[in-house]
Amino acid sequence: MPKLTDRRMLTSRRLLAASGICVLALAVSACGSSASSSHTSGNGAAAAPGPVAATAPATTPAAPATPGAGAGASVQLVAVNSAQLGPIVTDAAGRTLYRFDKDTNKPSATNCTDACAVKWPPATVADKVEVNGVSSALVGSVTRPDGSKQLTLNGWPLYRFAGDSAAGQVNGQGVGGTWFASTPEGKKAQSAGPGSAPAAFPNSSQSSGYSGGNSGSGSGGYSGGY
Repeated sequence: MPKLTDRRMLTSRRLLAASGICVLALAVSACGSSASSSHTSGNGAAAAPGPVAATAPATTPAAPATPGAGAGASVQLVAVNSAQLGPIVTDAAGRTLYRFDKDTNKPSATNCTDACAVKWPPATVADKVEVNGVSSALVGSVTRPDGSKQLTLNGWPLYRFAGDSAAGQVNGQGVGGTWFASTPEGKKAQSAGPGSAPAAFPNSSQSSGYSGGNSGSGSGGYSGGY
């Protein structure tokens, strides 16, 4: 029969072993719980929770402006009274329009091309012309050698002058004895005499209503008289 002391020692060892197993089991359980509650990144490291990104408010893009919205029709032929020349015709920008004596009006034909047309740019047109103080019955067009349409008044092709740098100027009047500002009737403007009364023109606009016009072409470059 074992001694009492040996019995007690054996019992103590069994209690210590049982206690160790319990401690180990508790540790494993705690580690498993910790691992399941942690989020890991792709490389196995725990990922710290980042700040929540703020969502930008949606914006509605502005609607594009409609081309030409609110713009009125452009007046192309305007009868005005010049202090120097009396009744003349200008374009929508107030630039004086001229006629050339070496052109013809019956039939309409332009003889100012090449270098001449650089100094005297032709007044070209599209499909219609708005008029103010000018009879629409006198308005037409002529086809130039390059295929463009040039505005005519009473058959005479109309031009601007490169020497006029601002509205209302009439620096092309009488150049070469062949260039003259056009009157509202398509005639040659003359110098206004002293004390001449300003001409009265209707303050209204209308479409000339012409489509196309007389067809003609010039005789090539003009050398001289401009």
